[in-house]
This record gives sequence, structure tokens and C-alpha cells, in this order.
Amino acid sequence: MYKLIVFILLALPFGALAQSVTTGTVFDYSKKTLSLPGVTIRNLNSKKTSSTNKEGKYTIAANVGDLIEFSAVGYHTDTLYLTNLLNRTIYLPVKSTNLADVNVEAVRMNSQITDAKDPLAEKYTLLSTGGNLNRKRMTDKVGGLNLNLGYGKYKREQRKEADLQEKEMYQQEIDENFSEKAITDLTKLQGTELKNFMILYRPSVEAVKADRPYRYAFHISRAFVAWQKLTPEQRKLQDLPKLKTN
Repeated sequence: MYKLIVFILLALPFGALAQSVTTGTVFDYSKKTLSLPGVTIRNLNSKKTSSTNKEGKYTIAANVGDLIEFSAVGYHTDTLYLTNLLNRTIYLPVKSTNLADVNVEAVRMNSQITDAKDPLAEKYTLLSTGGNLNRKRMTDKVGGLNLNLGYGKYKREQRKEADLQEKEMYQQEIDENFSEKAITDLTKLQGTELKNFMILYRPSVEAVKADRPYRYAFHISRAFVAWQKLTPEQRKLQDLPKLKTN
């Protein structure tokens, strides 16, 4: 009987430990079979850290509800919200490479390159030709200056149209990444609560534009932590508070 009690007491800490860690493997996002050694794993709640071994595997102390951050040199940092402690597979995308400054001296320019149009140049049209590009050149004292009445208004309309197109592009990106499926996969929210959550915590265009590339999984995780702190009454749409920005 004494031996049985001792065995149970010794087994309890190990059983508790088994339920307080999360494990997984980290791979390159583009090369799915390429495991990543040396990735830093950090529990943002407990501040505990770990790293992946040569096979890309990791183990870190954690509990359900913790935020786990994955970071490595040359890769985008990602954050995972733990809804359970099951073994996971993580994929980190590579950061885009910025070209270093180059000092160019005595280079002969190719005419095909120097005459090429800038693809980023703003599009424009001739306003006062009536479609006739062979108009007579002005030779009066103003030096050939062609005053196009209404040009300022036209420019403003062009810029406004460009701003609207840019905003629409970001809205489409938000729709694709801040979707019901993406949120449900991370938070398990459904039904009315899911809809209220999406209305309250939808990222703004300004926030997405300012932080490129935008970390939608991290945003959803932070928002869900804030959501869990609300009472059922506060989760009603008319009472929802706004998520604080970084």
C-alpha cells in the first residue's frame, strides 16, 4: 500500500508536466519539407523561451490561451494563439530581400533601357488637343506654355480615383485574411459571436497599410484575448469596445 502511494505521488508531477507543454515542428513556408533549426520560440504570456532543434522540432511550456511567438533571422515573425496543446506544424515565410546600394561608375546606358517608360509613373492624358497629337507648336512670348484650364481639377480626380483603388485593394486583402474560416480556425467562434467579433475587430485600412506585411493571425489572437475578457453583455454589438492599436 505504501509503495502504491509513493508511485502515485511521483507520477503526478510528470502527468501535470505533460499537460503543460506544446510541441511541434517549424518549416519554411515556400519549401514545405525544409525544417528550420534555431527558430526562437517565446511564450508571450509566461516569457519562457525555447528553440527548434536541428530537425526543426520544439517543445515549450504553455497553457491553453497562451500566445506563442516564432521568430528567426530572415523570416517573418508569426504568433500562434493556443486553443489546445496538440502537436503543431508551423510554416514561416521568408522576408523579401532588399537590394544593397551599388555605386555605378562609367557605365554605358542601353538606349532601350533609358527610353523605357516608368511602370510606376502616373497615367495622364492630353487635355487640350482634342485627340490631335500633331497640334501646332506655340511660338508666342510665353515660351510655348500651354495653359490647360481645369487641369488642377483633373489631377485631383485622378488622385482620388487612385486612392479609392488602393483602398479597395486593401479591403480585399482584409476580406481574404480576416475571414470567418480564419477566425474560426483560431478561436472556434461561430454564429452571432463570430459576426460581432468580425465587426468589432476588423483591421482598418490604415493599420494594414502601415504594417507590411500585416500579421493577421497575430491580430486575431490579440483580439480574441481581449474578447475573452468581456462579459456576455459587453459582447453585444452595441456595447463592444474598440481594440487598442499597437
